[in-house]
Amino acid sequence: MSSSFGTPVGAARRARCVTVALALALGAAAASAQTVGDAIKSGAGKDDPIVARVNGVEIHRSDVLHALETMPPQVQQMPMTQVYPLLLERLIDGKLVIGAGRAQKLQDDGEIKRKVADFESRAIQEAYLSRAVTGKVTDGVLRKKYETFINDNPPQEEVRARHILVTSEKAAQDALAELKKGTDFATVARAKSTDGSARDGGDLGYFSRGDMVAEFSDAAFAMKAGEISKTPVKSQFGWHLIKVEDRRVSPAPSFEETKEQLRTELSQELVGEVVEDLRTKAKIERFGLDGKPLAPTK
Repeated sequence: MSSSFGTPVGAARRARCVTVALALALGAAAASAQTVGDAIKSGAGKDDPIVARVNGVEIHRSDVLHALETMPPQVQQMPMTQVYPLLLERLIDGKLVIGAGRAQKLQDDGEIKRKVADFESRAIQEAYLSRAVTGKVTDGVLRKKYETFINDNPPQEEVRARHILVTSEKAAQDALAELKKGTDFATVARAKSTDGSARDGGDLGYFSRGDMVAEFSDAAFAMKAGEISKTPVKSQFGWHLIKVEDRRVSPAPSFEETKEQLRTELSQELVGEVVEDLRTKAKIERFGLDGKPLAPTK
């Protein structure tokens, strides 16, 4: 029986098989073995021996480490002894396919050259912007941005509440009658509420005023902790009975909790400034799809 691994479909299938094999190997090795992540860290700056030759083309340890760096986090936690043999075979397969393509002079194909040029352009763009902003994203700048964030987003009053949502006022009054008899609010919510929170006894967690529709928020924030609404509250979703479990002022997020978000926002701002600076120094001419000049933008 002929194998399909030599075809493009077969190559893709084999790559998937390698990925599956890597995942299955995770549970098979001892926890004390060196992981892929350990190998990446320990391999930096060392000698670069040949690990395979394919028709005279060398594969070095640096090629293996580079491939490992692109692996997903779950693979990087796996034992190196399990990953390496599989990855080496994949690199060998890659050299074989590349060699076959070069033998057909695909490197001279116009479409291939365009793709290579596009990739190079993207890599240059990413590297330029990364180097332009990296030194400017410091902890000191991030802390100042954090202080501004806290000032612009002061702590808000929050309520933790449960609710029972039904489709008619009569159903709400019937549920309220059960509550007045002493039936537990969460029990009635599980039995009668049409909302998805019913499985949690109607628990909505903590929320601020703007998180809920006005009718619901106005009623909830007018109540004390432990209080149940005396009458049903109507909103666009139906009829609610509300029990306020707790009230608090929302705690401010710590610097560490917001650091990565602030880093992303600052990086985006700096990239925008870099690009804008390049625009002010450039001569830019715009043309329509018909090749005719476009009117200057304001």
